[in-house]
Amino acid sequence: MKLLASGVLISVVSNLLAAQALTHDHDVLLRRYREGEKLTYHMKGINERWHYEIQADGIVKKDLTGTYFEEYRWSNLISDDQKVELPTASLDFRQQLTLDPNRHSVFPDLSRIDRRLVGPVTDFMNFYVDLWLAEKTQKLAHAGDHFYLKHGKPNSWADGSYVLIGEDSIDFDLSLKDVNRSENTVILVIHHVPPEKPEVQLPADWMRKPVADTGNNWVQVQKMENGKYFAAVGNETFDVEIKTSLTDGKILAGKIDNPVETLGRECTDAALTECSDPKPHSIRRQIAIHLEP
Repeated sequence: MKLLASGVLISVVSNLLAAQALTHDHDVLLRRYREGEKLTYHMKGINERWHYEIQADGIVKKDLTGTYFEEYRWSNLISDDQKVELPTASLDFRQQLTLDPNRHSVFPDLSRIDRRLVGPVTDFMNFYVDLWLAEKTQKLAHAGDHFYLKHGKPNSWADGSYVLIGEDSIDFDLSLKDVNRSENTVILVIHHVPPEKPEVQLPADWMRKPVADTGNNWVQVQKMENGKYFAAVGNETFDVEIKTSLTDGKILAGKIDNPVETLGRECTDAALTECSDPKPHSIRRQIAIHLEP
């Protein structure tokens, strides 16, 4: 549903680069950091019936090894046209992201934040991880360049309390859509697609039957307030478009279109064996960010 665990991604890409010769000049995607630079992103999201807006304020920092990262704080959440006062722990939360090829983004502790922030935080990270991947592979330099990366390893957004299991399994289909030197912009497109053999954990036998024309690559188990469980399995795709600056590589804008076809059941036991009849459901998430002037 959300993102690739960046630690696993580093290992995958490192093996890839060791096995293949690099032939492209990859500077079109290179992030040129300036310590102390401030960035503010505005995010708008639609998650089924939930509409929201939120702001991420960041600053560029450099660690003791000389690698750069961006540190963000989240604020100004508007949920269904109502301003939300976030709890102190969420306001104090800091998210570290990077496009420095010698560093990887830190996966956040989702248990510390308001659950309404989980989607925005992980979606924001998704933009960075996808762009980092495109830069790190060094395979995209000219408009029309294309690269497919098999991954398949499960990626989690479970917070351990509300979402007990939340995983998807995807491969990456990357292409450089446009390099516009007159406007100094680059447009990167990343399709997250089901792998040939998805690797998500499916705790109940009824989850193994394919919901669509590929193996199920998405699963989520939530603990409900009434003590029951809601479990769903399905087929997910994930289309991401990112516009970056050709001058310094920063993200200027991005959008995500994330449809999921699911089959869900309400269950009375944690093993998900005593359940109601399955009900099909279509999930559609659409996310957009842009860098404020």
